[in-house]
Amino acid sequence: MNTVEIKNLTKKFGSTVAIDNLSLNIEKGKITGLIGADGAGKTTLLRTIIGLLLPNDGEINVLGFNPETKKRILNTDTKIDNNIYPQKDELNLHIGYMPQKFGLYEDLTVIENLRLYADLKGVPHDFDKMLEFTTLAPFQDRLAGALSGGMKQKLGLACTLLGNPEFLLLDEPSVGVDPISRRDLMKMVREMISPETTVLWSTAYLDEAHSFDTAVVIDKGKVIYEGKPHDLASTPQEFENKVIDLMGGYNKEESLIAKNYDYKAPDVELTVEADNLEKRYGNFYAVKNNTFKIKKGEIFGLLGPNGAGKSTSFKMMCGLARPTSGTARIMGIDIKKNPECARANLGYMAQKFSLYGSLTVRENLDFFALAYGISILKKEEKVNEVIDVFGLREYESEKAENLPLGLKQRLSMAAALIHNPPVLFLDEPTSGVDVLTRRDFWNHIVSLSKKGVTIMVTTHFMDEAEYCDRISLFYKGETIAVGTPTELKQQAGASDMETAFINLIKESEK
Repeated sequence: MNTVEIKNLTKKFGSTVAIDNLSLNIEKGKITGLIGADGAGKTTLLRTIIGLLLPNDGEINVLGFNPETKKRILNTDTKIDNNIYPQKDELNLHIGYMPQKFGLYEDLTVIENLRLYADLKGVPHDFDKMLEFTTLAPFQDRLAGALSGGMKQKLGLACTLLGNPEFLLLDEPSVGVDPISRRDLMKMVREMISPETTVLWSTAYLDEAHSFDTAVVIDKGKVIYEGKPHDLASTPQEFENKVIDLMGGYNKEESLIAKNYDYKAPDVELTVEADNLEKRYGNFYAVKNNTFKIKKGEIFGLLGPNGAGKSTSFKMMCGLARPTSGTARIMGIDIKKNPECARANLGYMAQKFSLYGSLTVRENLDFFALAYGISILKKEEKVNEVIDVFGLREYESEKAENLPLGLKQRLSMAAALIHNPPVLFLDEPTSGVDVLTRRDFWNHIVSLSKKGVTIMVTTHFMDEAEYCDRISLFYKGETIAVGTPTELKQQAGASDMETAFINLIKESEK
């Protein structure tokens, strides 16, 4: 029995075909992973299935409802058949949908958000089990906007699960979430739904998709694989390689960004230094006694769970947040004493999309090129270069706010390095990015480091941590381990970085 049956579905936005004559069945009571490159049509498909978007052609049946068909009911008083409502309204009573940017009310507390969504779904205010399971009970009076990324996702999923929906649609719920929180989210879904509940889970994590009952890979609006993940490959790494092959394969080429990087290595051995950096809010330490030194050309990974203090460290080190005590130096320049001069040596990609949403892709890059001091004569050449390298040519006239998450990340990284800085700070640069683009990003990052560019990076993809020369593992505002990936795995008694990450965090809690 199928929860969803789709036949010859087509969805266009102007001349752009987002879903192209797609047919798909989603089996009842199964967890189906939805995989695809940025712009492949994943989010459009989810929104069309539940009626948020109307198709141009084709048929959709969801739990026996057609989201675009209107239903007539008889007015019992007048006996006149004049009341019409869309089947989508009735379908909404049976589904739970968590979009990429879940609609939490950040100025409401955890418990207030739960009460609001319970009222919207018409279910009782019985949250004890949910709060205990999500470990949010101690934080129920905290504003949602003050939660860490992982806690926000748990709260968002908790709100989506209210009312025990028959069909759960999750659009990349684990984006930007650390490995421990990702496991918690998976556990929530598996243990808090009934055996009859169907789940459609869009994800950029292929190890996650490998654990599901069914995998659906879409490319350019078409299904290119539908079946059991283990029928495609037996291990997560093999599965990732097979999916990449289905999507056209990845051919590692010379990084044009690194090739054209107009950069002369400075006569400085230590390019980035943190000296007892601390950030305190009242009695709470967001960062405590943070000290490290990064050499020229080194890729230095800053890993840790959501809320560990990584982004706060980044902001202090590039002068966006003033330390409570301590300081940082970029190319030997004290960030507190001479912030403008220090920042001139830095390219910074923030964790959250921080470009101008109302400007187009090209307009954003034009602005940052001039802001970083690129001359008007060289601006167009440089902007065209990064547009081509990051695959943004067909989107250059699109407003940044309308781009899919993965394309926003590409644009953010392009803006961060357009001025060829000797130091790059990349805060989760590949969050929400498909596997092909991730490999491209890291090809650029590694190639830049070989030219002498110093890179400090955070990531929740533990396979990416293997690219780092050294790693500082951060927890509750403090460094709990520093070393090469091999050294950290040996210290944790683990064969892979994800297990090492989890083991070292658990060990620090003892």
